[in-house]
Amino acid sequence: MNDTADFYRFFDATPHAEFLYACVQRTIDQDLPREARFLRSFDRLRSGVENMIDMPERTLNSLLGFLQQNEGRLSKRARDNEFSRLTPDEVTKIEELDQAAFHDSG
Repeated sequence: MNDTADFYRFFDATPHAEFLYACVQRTIDQDLPREARFLRSFDRLRSGVENMIDMPERTLNSLLGFLQQNEGRLSKRARDNEFSRLTPDEVTKIEELDQAAFHDSG
């Protein structure tokens, strides 16, 4: 008389739902704010470099990538090759802009 087949027809997805909830919560609480901070800092750095030096978009993206890879410093190889047209003073100013954008703002 008590048909219990409905209770066993589908698997218990509770652990999966809890895991998904934890992932979404981490994204909202940690990942999105961290990404927003990074994008604000990256835009600040890009704007500062663009105000100082006129360079093609592709070269600017490459410069910013090199800075990110090397913790805000432009390597000697990059200075001697891809960015040989930058003066030592410009390199110093760009590195200072990176420091201000990514490390001083918190």
